[in-house]
Formats: sequence, structure tokens, C-alpha cells
Amino acid sequence: MKAKYKHTNIIAGDWQKLAEFYEEVFGCQRVEPERHLSGRWLEQGTGVAHAELAGIHLRLPGVGNEGPTLEIFQYSNPQDRNETKANQQGFGHIAFEVDDVPNALREVLSHGGCAVGKVVKHNVNGAGVLTFIYAADPEGNIIELQNWE
Repeated sequence: MKAKYKHTNIIAGDWQKLAEFYEEVFGCQRVEPERHLSGRWLEQGTGVAHAELAGIHLRLPGVGNEGPTLEIFQYSNPQDRNETKANQQGFGHIAFEVDDVPNALREVLSHGGCAVGKVVKHNVNGAGVLTFIYAADPEGNIIELQNWE
């Protein structure tokens, strides 16, 4: 089998606001067209009865025009999510390499996100010095902000 990584999906409560967060904080760029999808084909493929969703793909910074995207969709019949915790099973986090971790955290906070942990600096044997923190976007999805020296 041949495979190519295409996108990571986040199911949002408000896809437009969440997309704006990733555009403003990380410089992601919209990949048109917006998606407004529904129908039996979507119900069958997702296993969600009466599936109807809307959203957009965002080009991730530093990957070029053909790189993978962040797909932010919103279902018309969403399910509630549990409290944000880094050790929940399933999708854990997405990571962005940044020039300045504390400054990037301030940007996340100023755009409605929150800190999940504290900024830590640690020497990883054989890899270098890692400065990182787990934060969350305004809907509780975990983002790792990292910098390697």
C-alpha cells in the first residue's frame, strides 16, 4: 500500500471562529472552497445519522502549497466533549514549532486559548534542548508549542 498524509481534522463547535484562531495565531491559510456537505453518502461514510457539516481546510505554516492541511469542520448535530486533558485516549495534540514559546503562549491566550501546563525547558539526550508547553485553543483542543535549541 502507498500512503500520503493529507490532513488532521478538528470537529468544532464554531468552525469559523476556530479557523480564525488558527489563522491569526499560527498564520494558517484558508484553502478554498468552504465545505458544506450532507447526504446519504456522508452518513454512510461517517456512520453519523443525518450527517451535515460545514468547514474549511487550512494550509499549515511551513509545509508549502501541497502539504497537509488542518481540516476544521462543524456538524449540525454535535456531541459534547469531555474536559481537556493531555492523557485522554485518542487524538492528543497538534504541535507547532515557534521562535519563542512564552510569546507564542501569550498569543494563544490573547486569542481565547488557555494554558494546559507550564513552560518547561529540558535537555533531551541526543536531541537538544526542548522548550515547550501544552496549551489549548478556544474549544479545548490541545496544542503543543515547542522550540528546539
